[in-house]
Amino acid sequence: MTAVPRNAPPPLTPELLLAAYARGYFPMGDEAGTIHWHDPDPRAILPLEVLHPNARFRRASRSSGLHCTLDQDFAGVMRQCAVTHGDTWITEGMISAYTALHALGHAHSAETWQDGHLVGGLYGVRIGAAFFGESMFSRVSNASKAALYHLAAHLRERGALLFDTQYANDHTRSLGAVEIPRDVFKARLIAAVKAPFRFHGP
Repeated sequence: MTAVPRNAPPPLTPELLLAAYARGYFPMGDEAGTIHWHDPDPRAILPLEVLHPNARFRRASRSSGLHCTLDQDFAGVMRQCAVTHGDTWITEGMISAYTALHALGHAHSAETWQDGHLVGGLYGVRIGAAFFGESMFSRVSNASKAALYHLAAHLRERGALLFDTQYANDHTRSLGAVEIPRDVFKARLIAAVKAPFRFHGP
């Protein structure tokens, strides 16, 4: 982890983010709002083949009236994640840079709605057939999981090769996250970012 000097912080731009993610780095703000670049070892991934909701989860989601979309409110999802996790971890500069990246087709969101209200979601970065999950939030039970399963199904159908979840924690482990050595991750990353992939369209 390398701290950006306080007296000369490089601006987060779409170009910088794409270059960093393609090499396995991702930014995160600390408690003071200082941006650090992370490249953890081991690295946590979510194998797409295990990201399937069970029958109980599907029934619960239907009965609660949840439905999911993709790329309908990227900025809203990111701001809700900032509210949930803190605006030092997800800074205003990060929101601006990732929103610009979304406009270029390299950042995506999955949203969960209930009665017309945004109640859960997640966002991340995509390069080629690699998706880098950044953050998620939930306002009602199962909302973030519903968004994740919806996104995972879309990525599987499109032929994605890698779903990065950065660090493992109790929540991601419960969803099936596993840790792999950084060098193994980097090898898979190189192949995935070079693979042809279309998030939207035929």
